[in-house]
Amino acid sequence: MSDALIVDLARNAILMALALAGPMLLVALTVGLFVSVLQAVTQIQEQTLAFVPKLLAVACVFLLGLPWLMQMAVRYTTELLRSLPSLAS
Repeated sequence: MSDALIVDLARNAILMALALAGPMLLVALTVGLFVSVLQAVTQIQEQTLAFVPKLLAVACVFLLGLPWLMQMAVRYTTELLRSLPSLAS
């Protein structure tokens, strides 16, 4: 295995992880920012008030995006496994 091939495999894996986790992280960031502003305006400093909405929003995005997430993960894994014989040589 060449160094360029290893770097390419690592880059593809990191990009896939970002593509799979990105939508949920963006929703958590947006909801967290909104709840933080709401807490600052109302001066309510309850920890669960910040956690529960983020948990629910991320769960909803995960459930709505699950078919797309699975399709992307299966496609990546299939391509990786199909390229194994060429990687070994």
